[in-house]
Amino acid sequence: MKDVTLLQTSGVDVAKALELLGDMETYDATLEDFLGGIYGKLADLQSYKEVGDMANYAVFAHSIKSDARYLGFTRLAEIAYQHEMEGKANNVFFVTNNYDELVKETNRIINVVKQYLGKSTANDVVVERPKIVKDKKILVVDDSNLIRNFIEKIFADSYEVVMAPDGQVALNIINGGSDDIVAMLLDLNMPNVNGFEVLDYFKTHNLFKKVPVSIISGAEEKETIDRAFTYDIVDLLSKPFNERDIKAVIDKTINYKNM
Repeated sequence: MKDVTLLQTSGVDVAKALELLGDMETYDATLEDFLGGIYGKLADLQSYKEVGDMANYAVFAHSIKSDARYLGFTRLAEIAYQHEMEGKANNVFFVTNNYDELVKETNRIINVVKQYLGKSTANDVVVERPKIVKDKKILVVDDSNLIRNFIEKIFADSYEVVMAPDGQVALNIINGGSDDIVAMLLDLNMPNVNGFEVLDYFKTHNLFKKVPVSIISGAEEKETIDRAFTYDIVDLLSKPFNERDIKAVIDKTINYKNM
């Protein structure tokens, strides 16, 4: 015998759901359908997030929102609706910074539904986390706190992300000990000490092999980019970029140190 109070005490508005679905038998069958489809939706959602395809991200956020509303998952519906709207607005920063909240609430609902239906929850893994190697650091040098926070969010589970708002702060960090810094992302245009001054310092002190560098570039002219590649940098991360772009550049930069 299923205990509907388990749903109700977990914040599920069963009464609201029954206004649409009519009876508990139909509701229970719809919960089964929800479990059958939610993992695929989460996988698609994550894929579109990683490549920065906000249009399709919004489509799957909308689908999760609709399911949640039909089934009385009020909080999940609210969160998914936010992601749908921000996806439509192409707000990659919001999506990246708040994605874990959406996944966490979805996982909570999945477990509640499974408990209610008498299914095992012991081996559920919805989102795999990368291996944590917090003894290694990525140094992000950019005067935009949005860019710094965006990159930190992506790698927070894998590396310690050290952030510097300008080149002088970055050089202070490097001179304070750089053995555990496996990569540096460096913006070219910054106040105080700019990116080229940092590159000059690295060249003078032979630091490129010790701390591999890739640059972050906005709308710089071709001559500026060409000038950057006269230094021993690894790669270029062009704005606007998405999660997959950043991961690819960071992986390439880290591997350069191991060559």
